[in-house]
Amino acid sequence: MSAVQITLDTVSVQLGAQQALKGVSLCIAAGERVALVGANGSGKSSLLRTLHGLLPPTQGQVTQTPGVRQAMLFQRPHMLRLSALNNVALGVWLDRSLALNWRAAQILALQALQRVGLQAVAGQSARQLSGGQQQRLALARAWARQPDVLLLDEPTASLDPHAKREVEALMADFASNQDRPLTLVWASHNLGQVKRLATRVVYLEFGRVLADMPVSDFFNAELLAALSPAAHAFVQGELS
Repeated sequence: MSAVQITLDTVSVQLGAQQALKGVSLCIAAGERVALVGANGSGKSSLLRTLHGLLPPTQGQVTQTPGVRQAMLFQRPHMLRLSALNNVALGVWLDRSLALNWRAAQILALQALQRVGLQAVAGQSARQLSGGQQQRLALARAWARQPDVLLLDEPTASLDPHAKREVEALMADFASNQDRPLTLVWASHNLGQVKRLATRVVYLEFGRVLADMPVSDFFNAELLAALSPAAHAFVQGELS
């Protein structure tokens, strides 16, 4: 069994008057590809932010294996007023754990751009790139920081079909890369994408986990209906 990288033990998160997560317990193991699904407001983004340490639990505990590195992609990545190359280089240069000088950071940044097929636009302003290119740039920026776990919040939600396929291909490649495979945890409304990429599916509703199972079981309608009627109703509604 792969080593556990992140554990949530009965974690609850309160955001003002709203309880974003309620008693969530999860273990994320190395090499897993975990898709978080559920309706808007179900707690997917809050769970990602809690895994990343951006939202502290009001109850429960989050533990991470020492030395495990994380990076997170948001649905609408923020691009600095810099070239595509320097958007990546600045992030790795500021990461003191990598201990890179500026020249080394630029070299690593160029390698990251090549990794996602953006070396040709390295000198262009990041803010002038297309939506699909910006999301690939955000992936390059995350990958360059050499994470073990990559968290993604609706990474293809606002992209056209061609750009979605490109980003999905990169996610699959990152997860299966023999030199540095990544653990993926991402929120998605696209059940086709979940089928294609995930090894495990976590269904949330009103901040609670109501299903957590292998992807093949989640898309077995009879089994899902028996184990989690709420998740089954959600899937049927999305597929209808």
